[in-house]
Amino acid sequence: MTRSFDSWVEQELGNLADFGLMKPERVLGSPQGSRVSWNGRELINLCANNYLGLANDPRVVEASIDATRKWGAGLASVRFICGTQEIHKEMERAIASYLGFEDAILFAAAFDANGGVFEPLLDEQDAIISDALNHASIIDGVRLSKARRHRYASNDMDDLERALLQARSEGARHIIVATDGVFSMDGTIANLPTICDLAERHCALTLVDDCHATGLLGDGGRGTPAYRKVEGRIDIVTGTFGKALGGAMGGFIAARAPVIELLRQRARPYLFSNALAPGVCGGALAAIEITKGAEGAERRARLASHAARFRAALTEAGFELLPGKHPIVPVMLHDARKAQAMAAALLDAGVLASGFFFPVVPQGRARIRTQMSAELTDADVDQAAGIFRAVGQKLELIP
Repeated sequence: MTRSFDSWVEQELGNLADFGLMKPERVLGSPQGSRVSWNGRELINLCANNYLGLANDPRVVEASIDATRKWGAGLASVRFICGTQEIHKEMERAIASYLGFEDAILFAAAFDANGGVFEPLLDEQDAIISDALNHASIIDGVRLSKARRHRYASNDMDDLERALLQARSEGARHIIVATDGVFSMDGTIANLPTICDLAERHCALTLVDDCHATGLLGDGGRGTPAYRKVEGRIDIVTGTFGKALGGAMGGFIAARAPVIELLRQRARPYLFSNALAPGVCGGALAAIEITKGAEGAERRARLASHAARFRAALTEAGFELLPGKHPIVPVMLHDARKAQAMAAALLDAGVLASGFFFPVVPQGRARIRTQMSAELTDADVDQAAGIFRAVGQKLELIP
């Protein structure tokens, strides 16, 4: 590297540090769980996407090991060359059936699913209308497409209709409305009934990124379409096996069979990435079976109870929370340095919770994003809330 480039990199890192925007990695010495080990200490974990507590469930772990023993560690190939195994087809059938779609396609990551969905289906004759707070993967996927781009203010249905009318007036052939089912930084659940109404009125398609909803919202955990009672009205769902459904990695797109077939032929992250590891498929298949059954319903009920309990305790303590019922519970601090300081103090006090700040969230909207897990106990939730109160008072963030 040149000296000038080295100097620029060091300057950029210095600027991040000066503005309190460095994102530390805390190296865990244990599996993912409600309590994790860090530097030899046990911490209550409030910042994982392990909503149903299945990431280290023995059944999921054993299914992953069994699949690895049977099918190997990996394929060393992309799917269309010699990288497709029976377990991949089983995985695609399972997730499509679970969510009520004809077919599904697997990706190495959910980011790749969103990155690969738009470009094969739309071109310069078409338009994408995207919620302003959509996940970065949707934003990048939209950028990779040649389609015309429109944004609407988050969950603002009047602004969505404005964008739909504009796209139609500009002569768009096909229009797709893309939204997160649950907005990952806020825990807000998209207004899918009105989105569907508007899309149908203006002959548009709908796409929902349901990463933070699959497995934990709606009847059977089938996500925001089930939660909002619009199953059958959503055209495309993207999602992940890296959160509620086992916590490993891997993404998917579910849709009508012809749409999935076109993605198999054209989606670049699918065509040019190795097949999903068999162990990931095995673990996710086990997680789906747990999620669909009575135990899944019990875990979802426990998760909802924990979220309500934690929200009530922090509200009583005087913290500003974003409203909602999702197990994402954002504690608003608005200042990046305050978020960093509180995350560090919580760590010292026994709670693992990360600060979020620009560019992950807008300027002035820094927060501690907490997330509940069904694996937590009521005692864990109460202890964590007490630590939040003590740290907040120590840092003079609450009375």
